[in-house]
Amino acid sequence: MGGIQQENREEKVSLELSEEILQSMEVGMAFKDYNCKISSMDFHRATSYLVTASNDESIRLYDVTAGTCLKTINSKKYGVDLVCFTSHPTTVIYSSRNGWDESLRLLSLHDNKYLRYFKGHHDRVVSLSLCSRKECFISGSLDRTVLLWDQRAEKCQGLLRVQGRPAISYDDQGLVFAIAFGGYIRMFDARKYEKGPFEIFSVGGDISDANTVKFSNDGRLMLLTTADGHIHVLDSFRGTLLSTYNVTPVSCNSTLEASFSPEGMFVISGSGDGSIYAWSVRSGKEVGSWRSATADTGPPVIKWAPGSLMFATGSSELSFWVPDLSKLGSYVGRK
Repeated sequence: MGGIQQENREEKVSLELSEEILQSMEVGMAFKDYNCKISSMDFHRATSYLVTASNDESIRLYDVTAGTCLKTINSKKYGVDLVCFTSHPTTVIYSSRNGWDESLRLLSLHDNKYLRYFKGHHDRVVSLSLCSRKECFISGSLDRTVLLWDQRAEKCQGLLRVQGRPAISYDDQGLVFAIAFGGYIRMFDARKYEKGPFEIFSVGGDISDANTVKFSNDGRLMLLTTADGHIHVLDSFRGTLLSTYNVTPVSCNSTLEASFSPEGMFVISGSGDGSIYAWSVRSGKEVGSWRSATADTGPPVIKWAPGSLMFATGSSELSFWVPDLSKLGSYVGRK
C-alpha cells in the first residue's frame, strides 16, 4: 500500500456544488455485506481511503475511487465503536465497545498490529477528534472527562472535566478545539487549554445531549447536533447562532451526525427516522431529502468526502452518494 497516490485534498471542488447538483444525488454504490449497523466512519484527508467501524466488530478499509474494500480487520476481543484516520492512510485510532476496557488503540491496518494503547477513560468514549496538523488527538467520554493525547505517548497529556456528555472537535488548523455539552460550546486554545475556554457560545437553549460538533473546512462555521434532533449552525468567531434545522430525535443509544459540504455552503444530516436531509447555510432552507433503503435501522452516520462531490452514509450498509448527471441536462449543457 506504499504506492498510494497522495492527492491534495485542500483543493477546491472542481465542479461547484449547487442546489441542483445536491438535489440530484443518489446512491452510486452500496456495500451490503455488513451484519450489523455501521457506528463510525472517516475519510482520509490526503488519499481516496475511507474507514468504517461496525457493531459486527469489524474495521474495513475502502478505496473510494476504485470502489473496492481493501481490507477487513476484526476486533472481536475489544469491539469497535469510533474510528479515525491518523495522518497515515493505513493507521487508525479507535475506541472499544465491549463495556470493560475503554482504552483507545492505535492500529496499523497494513499488518493488523497494535502500535499503542491509550488508557485513561473509565466509561464509553463517545467523541474522538484528531488534529490534522500535529500528532495529537482528543477524546470525550461518558465518564465526563475530555482527555488530550499525543499519539507517541501512552499517557494522556491533559484532562478537562465536563458536566455532561461531551462532543469535541479540532478546527482544521489544529489551533482551537471545541467541547460541547449542556447547551453551550466551549472554545479552547489548543496551546493554552489549561487556562479554560476563551469563549463560551450558547446554542439557543437546547440542553439535550450533544452528539457531534464540527467545524467547516475554512473554520468560519461550526455545527452542533443534539439528541433532540436539532442541528445548530454558528459563526465560529462570534458565536452567533445562524440557523437551526430540525429532524426526528434519536434514541439515547444512537448518535445524530451532520456534515458540512467541502466549501461550507450546505449541511447534510441523518435523522432519527433514518432519512437524510440537506440545507443551504446561506438561506437556512431545506434543499433536499432522501429516504434510504435502510431507513428502518435508525440515523445513519454521514460524512462528506473531502474536496469531492460525494458523501457517504453508513447504516446497515455503506452507501456512496453521487450526482446523477442524467438529471443535470441543462447544467451539463452549459459546460
